[in-house]
Amino acid sequence: MLRRWLERYWHQPAPGRGLTDIVLLSLAFLYGGIVKLRRWLYVNGFFESKSLPVPVVVVGNVVVGGAGKTPLIIALVQDLMRRGIRVGVVARGYGRSSRECLEVRIGSTAAEVGDEPLLIHLRTQVPIFVAKSRWEAGNALLSAYPSTEIIICDDGIQHLALRRDVQLCVFPPWGIGNGRLLPAGPLRESLQGAWTNTIDIVVQSVEGKNLQSLNQLTQEPVWEIRRDLSGIAHNALGQAIDLASLAVKDGPLIYAIAGIANPESFFSMLRARGVVLWGAIALKDHYDFAVKGLPKELHENSEDTVVLCTEKDAVKLWTLMPEAFAVPLEVSLSPAQVDCLLRLVNQRCVEG
Repeated sequence: MLRRWLERYWHQPAPGRGLTDIVLLSLAFLYGGIVKLRRWLYVNGFFESKSLPVPVVVVGNVVVGGAGKTPLIIALVQDLMRRGIRVGVVARGYGRSSRECLEVRIGSTAAEVGDEPLLIHLRTQVPIFVAKSRWEAGNALLSAYPSTEIIICDDGIQHLALRRDVQLCVFPPWGIGNGRLLPAGPLRESLQGAWTNTIDIVVQSVEGKNLQSLNQLTQEPVWEIRRDLSGIAHNALGQAIDLASLAVKDGPLIYAIAGIANPESFFSMLRARGVVLWGAIALKDHYDFAVKGLPKELHENSEDTVVLCTEKDAVKLWTLMPEAFAVPLEVSLSPAQVDCLLRLVNQRCVEG
């Protein structure tokens, strides 16, 4: 409830001047000071920032909520693999029950390693290690797979304990809201701080807002990427379904379910493909079906009901509902964008 209220507040056209605004802005000022102090302590050596012996590419965001990092990482890994580059991924594994450093393997569960690392592994099959310390995860990965040439760090912009060679900052299609820091706005970091000089590539969807204002964050051009749902969904039973077949009024009852930061974006993309939804079930980000169970709407489904979900939800939902169809979110990168990334990586390696 509080989260939804804050999200509405963050996207108001103009902030007010009431008591709520004063309280939130005061807290944002305090939060911003803590963020700046923490960065200063790392930059000046009071906190240690460790490096790995291979290039590290960080993919992260500064806007609270889903920015589309996971499908971008999948696209990056696949494009680099097509060029013959051996890639590994490190992540924290948000929401996992274990604390130790773990490799994501076939048979791993979202509870053990986190839903996003598990999805990346299922889509790419590259080595992935999860740990609170991404440096520890990177060391474990390189020990197990010493031929790895590049490591991609998921959600690592704020994880300053790991040095990075190239940093990609991903922005969601709905923009940066009122542009204020938490909790008065959706930003984890100010976009006007000196730290923005460390951003190498800004990434945003072609349909996104604020593209013009984001150009000032980097000398490299802003990457405009296209995000779209795949036309084919699949389930854990090996079945596939064409979304075009669901774009009929007299078809089966269709429920869409999404436990992501912005569920409405998934529902809107389905409707844009003509899918007629009987119900749209929005759940909390990283919703744990094993612990909280199925939403009540899904207990009443009949044989002719079709359930559509995101891939991120599918890795958890399939243990209870293997017949649910996962709809992949695809990101397309151009050869020029991959060239840009590799040029920056090579440049940083030469600079040392």
